[in-house]
Amino acid sequence: MKTLSWKRVGAIALTLATIALVGCRQDMHNQPKYLPLRESDFYADKRSARPIIEGTVARGQLYEDSYYFTGKVGNNYATEFPFPVTEPVLKRGQERYNIYCSPCHSELGDGNGMIVSRGLKKPPSYHTERLRTAPVGHFFDVITNGFGAMGDYASQVSVQDRWAIVAYIRALQLSQNATRADVPAGTQIANQPPNTNVEEMVPASQPEAQYGEGVAGKQGAVKK
Repeated sequence: MKTLSWKRVGAIALTLATIALVGCRQDMHNQPKYLPLRESDFYADKRSARPIIEGTVARGQLYEDSYYFTGKVGNNYATEFPFPVTEPVLKRGQERYNIYCSPCHSELGDGNGMIVSRGLKKPPSYHTERLRTAPVGHFFDVITNGFGAMGDYASQVSVQDRWAIVAYIRALQLSQNATRADVPAGTQIANQPPNTNVEEMVPASQPEAQYGEGVAGKQGAVKK
């Protein structure tokens, strides 16, 4: 009985491996698939991508609540929020507003954002009579679809966050136009802003009493 040499065994193994790899490569290369928008001879309309079956809705895309998703009732803007405006909602709205809106509208909503200092067009202030009396659905629609020079933010900001931003815009408007009558009964109101003048608050001879030991040396002597 003849025995195969190691050299011949190696050659046979290499040949088999090469055949296997070539076969695998062709099978994967010639998959029965269509690339996006490629024409098909199988269907009468020649489209390889098939339309959605009539009456079906993708999971999470059943937009039945048109008030929530459009900010409108028919052709009229919504005048109320579709959910309660709570403190977490306002905080979320503030966060999203500062990210997406403040570069143009500023953190106060007066339209003096960073883009204005760069020479771009100034957006209107939220504190004009026209926008203070505008329904909440107007702001939601502008964020969703854009308005004038402003592009839409539908792809960047979720529906829930758009409503949260609108709630925060309302809070900004109230903060800049509030009166004593808007403050709940029993709440104390300061007659003037708190004193932030360090020279008046801290005696010149005892700066450590206010700031702690060592601060005076770091910040310099307080003027008399």
